[in-house]
Amino acid sequence: MVRVTVSGHPGSGTSTLVANLCTAKGWSSVNGGEIFRQEASARNISLENFSQLCLSDPEVDRDLDRLLQDRMTSPDGPDVVESRLAGWWAHNLELECLRVWVEVSADERARRVVSREGGAMQDQRDKGDARMASDAARYAKLYDIDIQSREPYDCIIHSDDLSIDDVLNAVLTRLEENT
Repeated sequence: MVRVTVSGHPGSGTSTLVANLCTAKGWSSVNGGEIFRQEASARNISLENFSQLCLSDPEVDRDLDRLLQDRMTSPDGPDVVESRLAGWWAHNLELECLRVWVEVSADERARRVVSREGGAMQDQRDKGDARMASDAARYAKLYDIDIQSREPYDCIIHSDDLSIDDVLNAVLTRLEENT
């Protein structure tokens, strides 16, 4: 079963953290965002439009979330699950694992996305804000979850001024404290 969940807003560095954590520990992972992106691609629509589809057709979102939850509770499931709701699922399913939230300011997230994907800073910030608002509405409607709440997380890392290694080390230290 899952040992760690990693969550954060788009551009917060969760994918980098998961990759580094899995390398350091020799663990496997599942990325909920990748499952979401694969489904959008399979339907040949943008992420924004897929988010809207999920908002208008709740069963699409629920099916994806059930798939992720099934993977989290499977005895042969991944060690690490990355998804904005993974911490909530672990909390609600009463899974004993470390639930990490990576907190990053909106400006820093936009800067990171520009660095990775290009584009103008304000455009990326606006896209990020729109996606977050759409996702927040979807989570509230589907599950009565306030994505801004940090209730289920037992490890919150404010990473604006931290290096990639600092973030990884914070999680590794927390894991050691919990064993």
